[in-house]
Amino acid sequence: MKKTNILLASSLFVLCASSLFAVEDPSSITSSFIHTSSTPAFETDFTVAAEKTVNAVVCIKSFATPKQSPYGNSGSMDPFGMFDFFFGNPQPRQQPRQQQRNNEPVQSGLGSGVIITDDGYIVTNNHVVDGADRLEVLLNDNSTYDARIVGTDEATDLALLKIDATGLSPITFGDSEALKVGEWVLAVGNPFGFNSTVTTGIVSAKARSLGSSSHKSPMTIESFIQTDAALNPGNSGGALVNLKGELVGINSAIYSNTGSYSGFSFAIPTTIVKKVMTDIRQYGTVQRALLGCSVIDLDSKIAKEKKITATKSGVLISSVSDRSTAKEMGLQEDDVITAINGVKVDTHAQLVGQVSKYRPGETISITYVRDNKTYTKSGVLRNQQGNTSITKKGDFAELGCAFMKLSDETKKNLGLSVGVQVKGIKAGAFKDAGVKEGFVITDINGTAVNSSDDVERIYNSIMKNDNTDKVMFLTGMYPTGQRNYYAVNLSEQ
Repeated sequence: MKKTNILLASSLFVLCASSLFAVEDPSSITSSFIHTSSTPAFETDFTVAAEKTVNAVVCIKSFATPKQSPYGNSGSMDPFGMFDFFFGNPQPRQQPRQQQRNNEPVQSGLGSGVIITDDGYIVTNNHVVDGADRLEVLLNDNSTYDARIVGTDEATDLALLKIDATGLSPITFGDSEALKVGEWVLAVGNPFGFNSTVTTGIVSAKARSLGSSSHKSPMTIESFIQTDAALNPGNSGGALVNLKGELVGINSAIYSNTGSYSGFSFAIPTTIVKKVMTDIRQYGTVQRALLGCSVIDLDSKIAKEKKITATKSGVLISSVSDRSTAKEMGLQEDDVITAINGVKVDTHAQLVGQVSKYRPGETISITYVRDNKTYTKSGVLRNQQGNTSITKKGDFAELGCAFMKLSDETKKNLGLSVGVQVKGIKAGAFKDAGVKEGFVITDINGTAVNSSDDVERIYNSIMKNDNTDKVMFLTGMYPTGQRNYYAVNLSEQ
């Protein structure tokens, strides 16, 4: 608008001045100042993208059995509203007393999902389905299906669901790496339970880290697409698409002091989504590769301290792990990584985002600066255990035994208040650790156990955790009164 005003003001000055200088054809002068663009205005028509997307986005209702809460009888363990922040909950928190007494599952949350195959595979956020006893999927045509969880990945906050349906309208995947800052995008989901809601915005930034992962696993991936498309509770797990209607991200979070949209929203890029979904379908769990070094973002202060002049951006290596790809490639402390497979990396988030696209056993090239000289080397990526083998999905049955709850009489005879007894031991992790038939487990990793469900819950927690060492430390005794301690290695399970 300002440029237009300037041009109009200039032309007015020439017209007025023309009478003073007796110019024969004032229009010839103004034509030399005013330039009309021959390029048509960009059409911000989102209808095509919206039409291609709405039938591929579903509403996901989660149901859970209310548990006694220290915060009252509402069954809510979420007094500060964070549950609603992620899921959206248009239903009142207070559930009918009779329903609670019967311990029947009640609707506990609401989210979104995206159909990725015509036979019923759906991608959503892990936090949308976490803790649910039952999941219900509502399609855009109002069809309803029960869904089962195929697999989840806490590190990327992604989950794969399956419904028994055919002939669905799957979304088309786009290339999130081809997105440009400033490009138009649409967000489709179910905010506050309003099905098939479309909002729009632009790509505000790429490879954005939320900077709040100090309490998270080092394997947590934070390389989000930041947009200003309006997201609210219930949008989690929905689609972020480009103007072609292609999926470029799964909406995951908003940045807000209130729990409602404040101008910033974040989506998981499809480069990560495709890799995680493929791994879950093919292997049952995510095949995660590690470079094997700790890094910090390079800035002007660090560059000056380290006398780095060959590059102004990249990630500085602060340490290198043993039995890692970085060690094998000869990377050293104070090297500055600037690219992975030719793709520029300026931040830790970008580095993790690039490495997460690959599996252990795949070869990548790394461009780095050492002593102000640039080098490129190739190496084979490894997993958390330092090898390239396929990681198997954790299966509780692979412990190789059953767990029997102790009778009150047995507890009294052994002087115990809790415990489960190992029965039917066969080939598996427990036998490999030396555990024998009849051993009574009183706690695992410092947590008391009193049922098979307790053991399975601890096992699943260990297997979902991204720590390198996956170990069950057992404390207990045999019926003879002999106390024993065992370390059960789960890394190879």
